[in-house]
Amino acid sequence: MFGAEQGKPENLDASGLRIGIVQARFNESITNALADACIGELQSLGVKPGDITHVFVPGALEIPLALQAMADKGRLDALVALGCVIRGETYHFELVANESAAGITRVGLDFKLPIANVILTTDTLGQALARQTDKGVEAARVVVEMARLVRQLG
Repeated sequence: MFGAEQGKPENLDASGLRIGIVQARFNESITNALADACIGELQSLGVKPGDITHVFVPGALEIPLALQAMADKGRLDALVALGCVIRGETYHFELVANESAAGITRVGLDFKLPIANVILTTDTLGQALARQTDKGVEAARVVVEMARLVRQLG
């Protein structure tokens, strides 16, 4: 499955995969761009539009619960968490970033389900804007690669 020399995936064929996406509405312009890039890349890799389940939650802290509910149904091969937390003047940034990441990791491990955690955590809006498209594409590639790997390791 992996290239011998560089350790990179030889192909990212996503045909037949079913992917769940949980998108936070907070910082919606950023999360919409993440979702557009992710969905576009998933489709270019072979995921059919009908095999993508896309739901919305208020913010990053709500993402793990929605992921857990999707994972509990047992119908998906991988999940994507999309959000954006921009540093403010209080400790709230660290709380949201750390707790959402911990929850996402726990869901993935509990359900043995790949999850691409693409909750951008940036200092400025400009940093988020600079990352929104590339990170959306990267999320799609990560879930496809990991879904294939988990199947292979079965």
